[in-house]
Order: sequence, then C-alpha cells, then structure tokens
Amino acid sequence: MATLPDTARPPRKFGAPSHQKATHAAVTRAVVREDADRRQRLLDRLFALAFKGLVYAQIWEDPVADMAALEIGPDMRLICIASGGCNALSYLTADAEGSGPASIEAVDLNTAHVALGRLKLAAIQHLPDYATLRRFFVESDSKDNIRAYHDTIATHCDASTRRYWEGRELSGRRRISGFASGIYRRGLLGHFIAMAHLVARAYRVDPRILLTARDQDEQRRLFDQHIAPVFDKKLIRWLTRHPASIFGLGIPPAQYQALSGGRAMADVLRERLEKLACDFPIEDNYFAWQAFSRGYGRTPDAPLPPWLEERNYPLLRQRAGRFSVVHADLTGHLAAKPAASLDRYVLLDAQDWMDDAQLTALWQQITRTARAGARVLFRTAGEETILPGRIPADVLDRWDYSPEQSRALTDTDRSAIYGGMHLYRFKG
Repeated sequence: MATLPDTARPPRKFGAPSHQKATHAAVTRAVVREDADRRQRLLDRLFALAFKGLVYAQIWEDPVADMAALEIGPDMRLICIASGGCNALSYLTADAEGSGPASIEAVDLNTAHVALGRLKLAAIQHLPDYATLRRFFVESDSKDNIRAYHDTIATHCDASTRRYWEGRELSGRRRISGFASGIYRRGLLGHFIAMAHLVARAYRVDPRILLTARDQDEQRRLFDQHIAPVFDKKLIRWLTRHPASIFGLGIPPAQYQALSGGRAMADVLRERLEKLACDFPIEDNYFAWQAFSRGYGRTPDAPLPPWLEERNYPLLRQRAGRFSVVHADLTGHLAAKPAASLDRYVLLDAQDWMDDAQLTALWQQITRTARAGARVLFRTAGEETILPGRIPADVLDRWDYSPEQSRALTDTDRSAIYGGMHLYRFKG
C-alpha cells in the first residue's frame, strides 16, 4: 500500500481539531431543542454527538425522483443540503441533451459529509477512467483505491479534506481505509444496517434472501415470509420504543414522533421496509441492495445512482467544474447570496429538525433569493408538509403547494425512508 512520506503526513492530533469542535457546536445548536424537557434535550445532545461524524456514505433520497420533481433546465442554479453528495452530483446529469445546470452548491454543517463530497468531486475530475472511479465508489474494497487516493486524488483536495481522510478513527485506522474495506459499511447508517443484519440473523433470517427474488411477486413473498415477522418480536418492539434506537437512520429525537405518528415504531419501520423491499423491482433499486447486502451490486447491470452510471461518466466529467461543496449553515449561506439568484432548492429532511424561528429565517432567505419559477423540494418523516402555521403567511403565500403531486412523488421515491416528498413553486 502506498503511504504518505512523513513530511507530507498531517499532524497526528485528530481527536478533536478546532474545525470539528466548531462543527459539533453548530450541529448541537441545530438539533437541541431548548424548549424541550431535560430528558429530550439529553437525547438531542446524544444525537448531535453521534451525528458529528460520518452518517451517510450514500445519501438516502432518490435522485431520480428528485430530478422528476425539479425539472432541472439549462443554466439553472441549484443549492442543496449535501449529505453524502450523491444526489447533488447526480443533478449534474440533468438536461443531458442541453447545456445543463449552471451551478450546483452542496452545503452541509457536517465535516465528514463535506470531506466526502469533495473527495467524490476530486475523484470524478482526476481519476483516469470510469473503471477506476467504479472500483473506488462501487466496489470500495481494494487497496488499489488507497494508492489511487495518495497518488492521484489527494493532491487535488483542500487541506481540511485531506486532514479528514488521512486522520484516524477511534480504532486507529485511517478513514481513507474505508475504501479498501467497504465504505458503505462505515458511518452511522452503515453500522445501523450491520446491527440490523446481526439482529435478523439472531432470528435465523438472512436479509440477503430478498436479493434472490426473480420478480416483485417473489419479493413480496420473501418479505412476508422472512422479514416481516422479525418486527413482531418482543425485543424489536421494545427496542424501537426508544428514540435512540433509530439514531443510526439519521433520525433525531425531534423526528421520532413525526415518524411514528402515534403508532408503534416497529410497525412504521416494517411498513417503510416493505415499500423498499416490495414496491420496486430489486434489479432497479440500489437502495434495496444497500439495505439487504450492505453495498452496491457487483454485476455490470446492477442498479447505481446516476452519478455512478457509466453512461453518465463523460457528462459528469464535463460538468464537474460547476459543482462545489460548502461547509456552512444553509440559512447563513443563503443570506450572503444576491436577491433573485437561485432556481432550485433541495432541503432533504433538514426542516424536521428546525423550530419555527429557524424555519422562518430559512424561508425568508429562500424567498428573497428565489428567481421566478423557482422550486423547493424537501422530505419529512411524517406524511404531511410541516410549513403551514409555522412560517408567516406573508412568506408562505408566495409559494404554491400541490398535495396531489407531492403524494405522487412520494410514491416514486425508491429509498422508502420518508413519509412525504413536498414540492413548492415560487409565485414570483
């Protein structure tokens, strides 16, 4: 394995550098509900602690559904929450026959997600070919990836990105080693899925059996026979009563009640997993592969996100210079933008974390920076939009919302995690 010479290695103090402390403080401010009771604030702080590291190596919102909702046209300017960076990069493939979006800014408070997004961008721009990119981000299990990082990618990364990937985990391993041992098994979500597999196997169920289905009828039969009964086990029902049990899904305590809707969380999780397992053909759903095999499929025709599809590789290389990853709070970043300067906004589920004052500040900046015809897309843990009654009417009245279209979009989201996708259009 190639290694950095001693003179090129970053300092070994990676425990809590100042930029990570600042990030943790910002995440804590975003998550902790000061008006909540003491127990809820403690849960919020525990989630903030868990969320300061890598959460998603792959984002869990469907970019194909996103692009259908956004209708990204030529010369549009997009801004979005970065998370794992997959969707923001996939948007570069929109308007393939035209000139494509003018710019895409992926914004995030999480240091790890910023470093991951910048690593992906540098890899797209500087790895020599699609096969090498695929080995790095699809297979992610070769020591050749570590050599490729040091020999090709690292010199094109900024100092903070290198500091993150060349830093060490608690285990002592360098973080970049995840690309030699399965990056999708790392991070908060990767560990959650690993634990779910362990629990299933304790009940003599192998989740990978879903991937053997020949059609959707067999997918449903296998789910009903093998997976669904696990959610009726007393231990599972007891565990999922506690908000901390689903921190690994990236769901903070503030989202727990919205997700459950007053029902038993085990029943809600079973329904969401049923949609993931049964509502879409396995051969077309890479989210199902991530959930049931803990990685992407390895065959040439296995489903992948648009940014990793070979057919999109030339377009991605051509447009990569229009993409940037920004370490910032979205509302503050928007405040520095000129009025009427943006066309599309993708908020993921970030608003589920926000109180009314934070929502109002965000939508005031969205409205100020929106061009005529702008669109905002977001997801919620529950089924309904969360905006009415929470932001001022003089702001919300400047936007059109279609419940029917939003429900139709929700039905197309192959990730199946969220209760609702919501699309708003700016009236101007």
